[in-house]
Amino acid sequence: MDLVLSLKKSCLNYYIKLKLYSYWRSSCSHRVRIGLNLKDFLKINPIGYVPALVDGDFVVSDSFAILMYLEEKYPQPPLLPSDLKRKAINYQAANIVSSSIQPLQNLAVVKYIEEKAGADERDIWAKTHIGKGFAALEKLLKDYAGKYATGDEVFLADLYLAPQLYAAVNRFNLDMTQFPLLLRLHEAYSKLPAFQNAAPEKQPDAPSS
Repeated sequence: MDLVLSLKKSCLNYYIKLKLYSYWRSSCSHRVRIGLNLKDFLKINPIGYVPALVDGDFVVSDSFAILMYLEEKYPQPPLLPSDLKRKAINYQAANIVSSSIQPLQNLAVVKYIEEKAGADERDIWAKTHIGKGFAALEKLLKDYAGKYATGDEVFLADLYLAPQLYAAVNRFNLDMTQFPLLLRLHEAYSKLPAFQNAAPEKQPDAPSS
């Protein structure tokens, strides 16, 4: 369905139509929903399976490409800091999540591990690879984190971290006490409306039980 989204710009109200194809449990979709919320889109109803954004006659897929498209088209509030070093840290954190963690704990992968080696090995596999990535993120962010991942404002790194932290806690029951910085960030994200409204269980296609 079309999503009629109200935005405010230069004190004028106008409407644009965007269509987001999503899936309630997908962490890629999750991070795009947060990005849309932060850009002050007032109504988001994900449909479909994977993150793809339809803007008029233009279609963009892949969560990173979608977020960068939104950043260019709707620059406020920014998803990237102006400081070059902090911007690089945001890219690094996003890349650790999208390249070193997420592909190894996606549903298709863990289902394959379960079929070949059993549920116990599936859980060990997922927790091992999430843990390696989280250890790297703890080291990367320790000198840059403030209230959020790279300071006191929400940026791209937070959009990638929040869904991955959600999955680690809610899907894989990972012991987060070994990652105190990430645990603190997870708790901080849970208090933000843009993150709350993007949560998987809040989506229209989420199972009722």
